[in-house]
Amino acid sequence: MEQTDLSVQLKTLPNNPGVYQYYDAKGNIIYVGKAKNLKKRVNSYFTKTHDNHRTRLLVRNIVNIEHIVVESEMDALLLENNLIKKHKPRYNVLLKDDKTYPWICIKKERFPRIFATRKIIKDGSEYYGPYTSMKTVRTLLDLIKGLYPLRTCNYDLSAEKIAAEKYKVCLEYHLGNCLAPCVDKISAEQYDENIKAIRAIIKGNFKDSLQQFKRQMQQHAENMAFEEAQKIKEKLDVLQNYQAKSTIVNPKISNVDVFSIITDEAYGYVNFLQLSYGSIIRSHTIEIKKKLAETPEELLQLAIVEIRQRFHSQSPEVYLPFAVDLGDKIKVTIPQLGDKKHLVDLSERNAKYFRMERFKQMQIVDPDRHTNRLMAQMKADLRLQEEPRHIECFDNSNLQGSNPVAACVVFRDGKPYKKDYRHYNIKTVVGPDDFASMEEVVFRRYKRLQEEGQSLPQLIIIDGGKGQLSSALKSLDRLELRGKIAIVGIAKRLEEIYFPQDPIPLYLDKKSESLKVIQYLRNEAHRFGITFHRNKRSKGAIRSGLDAIPGVGPKTKENLLKKFKSFKRIKEAKVEDLIAVLGEKKGKQLHQHLHTKT
Repeated sequence: MEQTDLSVQLKTLPNNPGVYQYYDAKGNIIYVGKAKNLKKRVNSYFTKTHDNHRTRLLVRNIVNIEHIVVESEMDALLLENNLIKKHKPRYNVLLKDDKTYPWICIKKERFPRIFATRKIIKDGSEYYGPYTSMKTVRTLLDLIKGLYPLRTCNYDLSAEKIAAEKYKVCLEYHLGNCLAPCVDKISAEQYDENIKAIRAIIKGNFKDSLQQFKRQMQQHAENMAFEEAQKIKEKLDVLQNYQAKSTIVNPKISNVDVFSIITDEAYGYVNFLQLSYGSIIRSHTIEIKKKLAETPEELLQLAIVEIRQRFHSQSPEVYLPFAVDLGDKIKVTIPQLGDKKHLVDLSERNAKYFRMERFKQMQIVDPDRHTNRLMAQMKADLRLQEEPRHIECFDNSNLQGSNPVAACVVFRDGKPYKKDYRHYNIKTVVGPDDFASMEEVVFRRYKRLQEEGQSLPQLIIIDGGKGQLSSALKSLDRLELRGKIAIVGIAKRLEEIYFPQDPIPLYLDKKSESLKVIQYLRNEAHRFGITFHRNKRSKGAIRSGLDAIPGVGPKTKENLLKKFKSFKRIKEAKVEDLIAVLGEKKGKQLHQHLHTKT
């Protein structure tokens, strides 16, 4: 492939709608995109600062650009979809589906058969679907079979062979499942009338069949043929019952597609409902993995084109939760209330249920998905306004009031973020006062974050019960952060979780993942605080041992601690080692003092 300098390619791009293709150094297509204005869109990749890591990686790998100009943005969307499926670029969203969907076939023949199939043969037969479930197909075929007996044999029922009496009636006729066209007991015209009614039922239109059965039942009743009237009534009841179950909204809503989308940090879930005469004749949900932080609008637009192609939908109107450009040929409606809004809500509910199922299935396989599910679970368990992506936990440590310290540990996405761990020396509290110490460190922590303009956590956990929680709340009140950050306390004995101004604690299930994360935070804060407290006591002991030695000032202590780490090692050091750090005179004096002192 002949390549031109990228800067030259960027300058010569047209201002027309079209599709662009990015190539890497090996000549592989790594990304396909559409644009209303090719020049502006492609140049934005090289002029903007991208927050998403994969986008930055994509831009670094681009060595050549090709583009295709089209008439409209909708044409660009269709072409983009086809190119993505053909080339499967590394950085594009891929709408994969390996299923072979079932269809209902009305065979092109005299006295047509109707059956389910997964293969489409281009012989002039009619195919309805595809359906997302064989169960749906069987239910529909059972209904049709009960209403309109049809032949199941594969005989050639030409007029000549029937006239020549080539066939005999089979068991299906005697069972009432077939009207025996093979021996001319039903004409081709009558049989085709039944096929016409069946075709309408498959499309979701029950009106004509219901009226036909009512007329037949009335005629039989008037002719005193009550047994025949009862048979027709049973068929009428079956059809009305099926219609009642399948009709979701007003039957006037027909030939409409409904789409909705639910997204999280890494995935999108798009649900599709197809309606005919108020009945849902098809429902399907797909999962889309984001590649370059695509917006819900971008994902939904791509999914609509793909799903409509996959299911051969020609519906002229779609109902959506928000506006998406689908060109001039498709009417986009964004319902606000009534039956139409009910359908969009129903579609969204289906997308949510699908997402929940995927979380359960992918807990082990995909850790990122597990993290998202965990955050959502913690939000629900702890009655939070938002997911606790950033959590901070505080713990106090002291030994009989000496060397009081505190620790703050930080978790992001349910995992320790040690870069942001902090130690605190208690400055304003005298003696072992845990409540006052907690009030001090919480105030210092969030006062600092406010002054530096750093992000605040979604959740604060206080290691302690009501007393420590109340002390922490005083600091949040002083900083005017009450209500802006969720805060809870956890008591160690029974793992009780306390909320502000709620006298009744919350007890989470012992196997709850939310409780496990909270316990992990509490234990990590305790470990971090204890380690700091021990180090501080150790250094204090070293300094107190050196303070008694004449001629050892702050600088000398610093040099000795840097070299020997502890007072015990200093005392055990040879005179040569001390001379190497302090010089000959001071080294000998210190060695002599350490070994002559009682």
